[in-house]
Formats: sequence, C-alpha cells, structure tokens
Amino acid sequence: MRSTPARQGSLREHNLGIVLREVLEAAATGAPPPSRADVASATGLARATVSALVDRLVASGLVAELEPVPTLRAGRPAVPLAAPSGTLAAVGAEVNVDYLGVRIVDLARSVLVERVVHGDHRGSDPATVLAELGALVDDAVGALPGHGADVPDARPVRLAGASLALPGLVDRTAGTLLLAPNLGWREVDVAGLLARSSSVLREHPPLLANEADLAARAEADLRRADGPPSFVYVSGEIGIGGAIVLDGQIFGGRHGWAGELGHTLVADGRTLEQVAGQDAMLRAAGLDRQAGVEPLLRAARAGEPDALAALVAAATALGAALANVVNVVDVGHVVLGGTYARLAEHLRAPVLTALSARVLAAPWVQPTVDVARGGDVAAMTGGALAVLGQVVADPSSWLVEPETVAVR
Repeated sequence: MRSTPARQGSLREHNLGIVLREVLEAAATGAPPPSRADVASATGLARATVSALVDRLVASGLVAELEPVPTLRAGRPAVPLAAPSGTLAAVGAEVNVDYLGVRIVDLARSVLVERVVHGDHRGSDPATVLAELGALVDDAVGALPGHGADVPDARPVRLAGASLALPGLVDRTAGTLLLAPNLGWREVDVAGLLARSSSVLREHPPLLANEADLAARAEADLRRADGPPSFVYVSGEIGIGGAIVLDGQIFGGRHGWAGELGHTLVADGRTLEQVAGQDAMLRAAGLDRQAGVEPLLRAARAGEPDALAALVAAATALGAALANVVNVVDVGHVVLGGTYARLAEHLRAPVLTALSARVLAAPWVQPTVDVARGGDVAAMTGGALAVLGQVVADPSSWLVEPETVAVR
C-alpha cells in the first residue's frame, strides 16, 4: 500500500520517507525514473514541498539526479531522479555450513564489494568462525572509498549498518543464535563475539536473521515489478531452510522462527534434511559429500541412474513437505533457491507432480514451481536490503547538509 502524506506530527521526516521511497521503488521495479513533478503527482504532496525534499535528499547522497530531458510542456526540462550509486551502502554477511561471506550493497542495489570463503563449519568453534567472519567484514569494508581504499576523486561511501544471516533460530533482540543444528552451535552470543573481532561490527552491531528469510527478502525484492509477490521459498544447502512471503513481506511467525522446513518429519521418523538435503542427495547418488553439488549435477546430466534416482527421491519428499505448507498457508507458488535452484532442471517436475497430487486445492488452482532469481548468496543481499530499508523508513537520520528551506 502506498504511503500517504502526513497531516500532523513530524511532517518533514514522514514526507522525506515518502519521496525517497517513491524514487527508489521506481528504480527497483524498472519503472522510468520519476521527475519532481511525477513524485508530486504520485504522492499528493505539493510540488514546492517535493522540490525542497528532493534537494535535501540529493545533497545527502540519497537520491541522484540524471541528465535533464525535454518535455512537451513549457518550462524547464524535467530532471529524472534515480537511486544513487556508491554513496550509502549496507553490509550483508553470512555464516553458512560450507562458507562465510560478505556482500556490500548500495541504494542502487549494486554490489560494491563481495568476499566469499569456503570451508566446512560442521561442529566448528563459534568464536573461531566468527573471528574469521569479522576479519572478512573489515577487509570488505576497507575496500570502500573513505574506509581505507585509495580511489582518486571517489566520494566516500557511508555505511548504513550491517546484517548477519545465520542457518538457524536467532534471538534478534539479544543478538544471540539460539540453535543451528548443522553447525552444532547453541546459545551463541554472536553480537558479542563479533564486536570483539571486527571494528566495523563493533560500530555497527549487525541485525541477525535466518538465512532463508533474508534470501526470500532478496527474492521478493526482485519480483516486485509485477506487484507484491506471495510465495513459499525453499533453500537447499547442507540444511534446508524455508520462508513464507505474503504480499511482499516475510511471514516470520511470532518470534521470527517460521519456515524451518528442513526439520519437519517426512518418512520413517526422518526429517526432510535427512532425505532431501544436499548431503542426503550426494550419499544416495554414491558421491562424496565434500565434493559439493556439481558432481551430482554432472552425473544427472550424463544420465547416471543413481544420480537421477537420488534427485527424484529427494524432489518427491520435498514436494510432499511443501504440499503441507501450501495446504496450511494457501500460497501455491513455490520458489526453489540455493542448491535446489542449481538442480532445478531435475527437481522442478517431480516437485510439481508431488504438489499437484497432495495440495487439496490443486484441481481448482494449480500449484506452480519457479526458480529463484537471487543467485547463490541471496541472503547477503537480503540482509543488506533489510538495513537499507531502515534508511528509507527514516532518511532524516542520514541528511548531511544543514537545512536551509522550511518544509511544511
């Protein structure tokens, strides 16, 4: 739902957010860059008010002005407004079972810096792993202009904050990872450990969230051009994560713990991860789990029976588990992410077959299965977008020039 102009209270702060959101939404959905007049028409704000607000946002690096374009109306050419590149950015970091990563994203959704280090973190020491991640974050931020990188004539990049994606249950308020079964971690003071290992994360304590939720957030952002999306996101890595997106928003449940699809029971007391996780598929195909998913994909493309059978069995179990979710939440579109996206050519059809057979409403509204668009480390992007979303909600905190024009 579009925001409406405030009529009381702090008008400037509220209306700054409306204007900034209007400009950034156009950039995110691929719509033509709006002019000041377009923003005024869309928001209902007076043109003079919009012009003053835009001037403040441009001066603060939150909005960029493009080259003027002629119009059919008399007067000055229209100046299109766009999301700025390289002015304000956020850190999206991730701890996963087989890698650590950092991605820094700006308001234009451009990736400014990325670092990914692969490793096996099963049964690892949290302090050791988080110290490595902290160093990785500091290294990535150090590559930005104004933070250590020597880039002639480059405007310093301001850092809006950081987030951290984790493969388990998190207490977002306390900064604690409650449980990550595939890491073997329980009740870890993530925020405290990172503050000791990273100067960046000491200054910007990260938002903590489940990795599937953040990957789904990035996916929802990519799908906004067609309107607020609704789908069930399932991410297959060493573990299996899930998230429910309703009208573009993550449904996290009361504590933010919804979506733990991998730990649902599917057969003979086994969990979905034990049947359809990456390790389970590799084991069923007779492949080394340390080799990753590429050998499985090559074997399946070569038509090797064990690989094909392993994928069909995993997809059938996955489809059955997803059918339960669809029956409960009434969202019939499924998005395959992570490892499942890479194996989608072999998984998609049997997953859809299982959904069609088990979803009660299938005779009237056929379930659909799609492949994620966010890439392999979408949770990092989702985390950075979560931080930047706070900037859009309160852009007044990021104004850098003294205000010279009263805004009503």
